[in-house]
Amino acid sequence: MSGIPVAEDVLDAAIAVLPLPEVATVLGTSTNKVRQLLRDGQLIGLKRGGELCVPSDFFVEDGVVKGLTGTITVLADSGFSRTEMLRWLFTEDDSLPGSTPINALRANRGTEVKRRAQAMAF
Repeated sequence: MSGIPVAEDVLDAAIAVLPLPEVATVLGTSTNKVRQLLRDGQLIGLKRGGELCVPSDFFVEDGVVKGLTGTITVLADSGFSRTEMLRWLFTEDDSLPGSTPINALRANRGTEVKRRAQAMAF
């Protein structure tokens, strides 16, 4: 797993995660490709129970949630660590439609999520 940035597991234990082989199945690709997505910063991985996993909320039926990769990029450009990104994506925000940034992304409200991520850089 060298070279793969891993966030601390700051998520509630009730938030489902998928081990890399399951992520590969969801995406219809190989586990090596999933590792590359993690290295490239297109997904955020965390260790749970000693296993490298990705939050299941990052995926919809046809792949990665629309806008997630761009949001991760904006947060990375703002200096957020992987752990801080994960915490922000899953933190309740009553003023945001969808209640958390990841839920807003899943509800196709990516513009508002990215706007807030960009505003945090200043």
